[in-house]
Amino acid sequence: MEEIPIKSEDKQTHDQDFPNITLRLLDVSDIDDYMVWATDHKANRFCSWDPHESKEVALNRMVNVIIPHPWYRAICIDNRPIGAISVTPKQGSDSCRGEIGYVLGSKYWGKGIATRAVKMVAAEIFTEWPHLVRLEGIVDVDNIGSQKVLEKAGFQREGVFITL
Repeated sequence: MEEIPIKSEDKQTHDQDFPNITLRLLDVSDIDDYMVWATDHKANRFCSWDPHESKEVALNRMVNVIIPHPWYRAICIDNRPIGAISVTPKQGSDSCRGEIGYVLGSKYWGKGIATRAVKMVAAEIFTEWPHLVRLEGIVDVDNIGSQKVLEKAGFQREGVFITL
């Protein structure tokens, strides 16, 4: 899957503002667009990685983490990356599950884009990975925006992890 055109019937999103949302593979040629959200401290607040402080660090992550990732796509408007979404497979006896993750440049928040991207992935990933039976999103309890994205995309809240 290199590109998926949006065919959303969700009228609560702003289709007229962003009609050309697609998902595609991210490439090193996208580094300047990637740097916009990779250096955005608001966008990265709840990510598992720190905001990139240099293009060299960003290129290193693209080459060593993003490009070899089993399912990582850029969220694009008119083919220009504004964020990313991924599905990470679980291992061993949990290999029937995948975890969805996403990041979007903060200037695009609140426009329904992340929700639409999550819906797109959920509609396709089970075809691409037929062994998958469950797609999970794990969200920080303080990340209310991301919780809303998943709920609007049809995910159900199941509980809260507590770390001791």
